[in-house]
Amino acid sequence: MAIRSLQRSKLWSKSKWLVPSIRLVLIVFSLSFFVDSTSDRSNMVRLTLSSKAKDRGAFCLDGSLPGYHFHKGSGSGSKSWLLFLEGGGWCRTIESCSSRAMTSLGSSNYFKDEVAFLGVLSSDPSQNPDFFNWNRVNIRYCDGASFAGHPEAEVKNETRLFFRGQLIWEAIMDELLSMGMSRAKQAILTGCSAGGLATLIHCDYFRDRLPKDASVKCVSDGGFFLNVPDVLGNPTMESFYHDVVTLQGVDKSLDQNCIAKTEPSKCMFPQEFLKNIRTPVFLVNAAYDNWQIRHVLVPNSADPDKRWAMCKLNIQDCDASQMKVLHGFRSSLMDAIGGFHQSKDGGMFINSCNSHCQTSITESWHSPTSTRIENKTIAESVGDWYFNRKPLKLIDCPYPCNTSC
Repeated sequence: MAIRSLQRSKLWSKSKWLVPSIRLVLIVFSLSFFVDSTSDRSNMVRLTLSSKAKDRGAFCLDGSLPGYHFHKGSGSGSKSWLLFLEGGGWCRTIESCSSRAMTSLGSSNYFKDEVAFLGVLSSDPSQNPDFFNWNRVNIRYCDGASFAGHPEAEVKNETRLFFRGQLIWEAIMDELLSMGMSRAKQAILTGCSAGGLATLIHCDYFRDRLPKDASVKCVSDGGFFLNVPDVLGNPTMESFYHDVVTLQGVDKSLDQNCIAKTEPSKCMFPQEFLKNIRTPVFLVNAAYDNWQIRHVLVPNSADPDKRWAMCKLNIQDCDASQMKVLHGFRSSLMDAIGGFHQSKDGGMFINSCNSHCQTSITESWHSPTSTRIENKTIAESVGDWYFNRKPLKLIDCPYPCNTSC
């Protein structure tokens, strides 16, 4: 009994200290969580569902209202506006669009109430030196066709999906114009990936809705998708865009000069219509764009043996033959932007990194560790170009020469 009593005493003694210890750990964890979450509060911007969307019939894929996050400008930036179009790929079939409609890329029911404004959207002048105090808007992407779908295409839709990307774009534009953007002195339309493509598609529309004396330009990040065959010689991306255009009636939003000359889906590729854009454009693109490598150049269908699996994850794991293919992809990009390089008003920052979407991330937009070309960050390059401090068309040397990637 004495032994058993002693054991109980030891166990009680341990438990007596265990409970306070657990409480202390929980308190420390809670405090650290509180500190971490509050330290980022200045970056967080609340969601607004569009007040004009319902009357315009502008709905996300599932029929919910589209939305945006708005951070009001101040001081010298109070009459300057920067609109950022989110990316997130496209959907080409009823099945894929139906699946998408159950995510934040197809329904505002899944939008976060708050998102962080970083990179080109940041209000921190050390991270965003030229645009930190502008009116900044992050427009959420929920249509699956680069804000370019049309309701007329819904007659083929037995599952009641809404293809209304163009109406979403127009409704939110009207809303922002009524909030003061109609008096803008300076404005930029930008976006990444599918949003970078949307930026190019809607660039002139954006320019035409703003005052004639305003300085209006467009910055496309990771939106210069190439019409090149995959490693097996199949037209994977061209076929994909054909299905998107056909399903969602995107042709009505594309450059009509291009449409008159070629198959409409080819006019989803910037190399086909960029020369027709009247508004000054700046291209930000990685020459070894990791999204395009995985989905355009080496989609899963073109790599059944998974020989490219490691290379697609990390360019440093590519063998010599694979690097030769990737250098060829870079050459295709150089050829595609050849005409744009002659543009007097255009600008570009084409680095040799293995990345995608670089303006919305602090580390790649403007930080001590950012990628540089001629010792300039992307933010500095875009700023110099926008404010006409100097013309900029920066093209990196081939991988792996740039150690800042």
